[in-house]
Amino acid sequence: MTKISGIYAATMSVLNPDLSLNVKKTIEHAEKLIDEGCHGTAIFGSTGQSQLISVSEKIKLLNELSKSKYKSKHLIGTGLNSLGETINFMKVASSLSFDKFLIMPPAYYKYEDAEVIEFYTKILESVPDCKIILYNFEKLSGYKFSIECINVLVKKFPDQIVGVKDSSYNLYEKLNLENFSVFPGSELKLLKGLELGCSGIITATCNVTAQMSRKVYDDFFSGTDQSLNQKLCDVRKVFDKYNLISGLHTFCSHENQIYKNILPPLRLLNKSEETNLMEALKNLNFTTKSSKAA
Repeated sequence: MTKISGIYAATMSVLNPDLSLNVKKTIEHAEKLIDEGCHGTAIFGSTGQSQLISVSEKIKLLNELSKSKYKSKHLIGTGLNSLGETINFMKVASSLSFDKFLIMPPAYYKYEDAEVIEFYTKILESVPDCKIILYNFEKLSGYKFSIECINVLVKKFPDQIVGVKDSSYNLYEKLNLENFSVFPGSELKLLKGLELGCSGIITATCNVTAQMSRKVYDDFFSGTDQSLNQKLCDVRKVFDKYNLISGLHTFCSHENQIYKNILPPLRLLNKSEETNLMEALKNLNFTTKSSKAA
């Protein structure tokens, strides 16, 4: 089994003015990120407003994404609390030959490791021919994976539980399993993570830092002196001052107004926040054009 590794963007969803999903432009956005240096993308992660987008729209996108030249480079997020809907959505994706998924435990309810193990067990009993990257983000789900929980899941499903996206950052410095991918959720952890043996990153801000992140990744493996890591981290720190989805949509709307469309209760940055964001990025000599040229 080939280990999943590299720079992955938690790609944004592009919406129409009526807030329906623009399937064509969402796929174009994801493919552009791969062209700019990402090894792949995570479709329908939290950055893609997944829990706010209807299942029917997600399925429409999967049908079109199955025709993409980069089909094999996409991780499919489920973004569904319902076990049944998660399984049904995965079955649809599997019928279109997608087999790599990013799955977070359900939000809202309180539970512990045993219940999480049961949740993924039920999924894999129904959809055994898949690979799952666990999504560890306590801020969103209310649950934080323990190393013990992951060890149990990997032992129970060694061919299916293949990695973790660690956005709670309690795992990436300690977890070291053979043929298991560990992806911190921020560019701030990229270089340190690689030094510790991590597989890369899966991160929201790779929507705008794809080339810079890829260069840091490539320079690490080639043994080249790092020339962009500090700037990459500084850019991430600017975005971290705001809700990432709000900040990214606001920033990208300066290039294309369609990114102003965002699903409530999410919002764009207010005028003061927008001004501060753009000025801070300008002070770093970071713009959409400069990031493409990085």
